[in-house]
Amino acid sequence: MKTDQAPPKNIDEYIAGFPRAVQGVLKRVRSTIRKAVPGAEEAISYRMPAYKLHGRPVLYFAAWKQHYSLYPSTAPLVAAFKDALAPYEVNNKGTIRFPLSEPVPVTLIEAIAKFRAKEVAEGEKTKAAAPKKR
Repeated sequence: MKTDQAPPKNIDEYIAGFPRAVQGVLKRVRSTIRKAVPGAEEAISYRMPAYKLHGRPVLYFAAWKQHYSLYPSTAPLVAAFKDALAPYEVNNKGTIRFPLSEPVPVTLIEAIAKFRAKEVAEGEKTKAAAPKKR
């Protein structure tokens, strides 16, 4: 997606902004996340597709020239999926990169989405249990 364009209004519009081959990959990523976290709200945030639970971001994805990325990858997520993520580029800024030239790792993305949904839900529980400040 070119940054000089108007931001997409929805995920369909975001995906439509890419070549047909890339659209197929992004549709697969989208359907995998939707299946893994059916209660998540779809939105565009930071010019990319986002999935939110309780108003908090679970997962974002974005396409680039040679890869697509999932965000955020937290330290516990990277540790939990260390072996499965070994073939992919993972940086310390919360990004996991998957080559566009390879098949979408559906099982891995589904597991990552469920893991992030659980992290968000646990964060909500912790927030709700915290004593209110006066």
